[in-house]
Amino acid sequence: MELLVRQVGHWQQGRWSVTASTGNVSRAELVHRLIQGLADLGAETEGQPRRVVPRLDNDLALADQLRVVAADLLAAGPAEEVLARATAEVAATRAAL
Repeated sequence: MELLVRQVGHWQQGRWSVTASTGNVSRAELVHRLIQGLADLGAETEGQPRRVVPRLDNDLALADQLRVVAADLLAAGPAEEVLARATAEVAATRAAL
């Protein structure tokens, strides 16, 4: 997770707007999808309903959203298979950026 945050944490708006290498979405949309996926895993781990992570107007907030959602997931004490899913999603996102 930290590698991805370091990869994108310094990006300016122009880099977020570029189309990701997989799919037909921007890098910002791809990272937001990852954030939502991690939030969903966290909710499942906590036995709570899924909540929509807001898509903020400023893409520069995505790195912070990623940090918060990842910390929430880890604080929930997920099972190893949940961590493996999260790790695979992060790796796939990094590869697509």
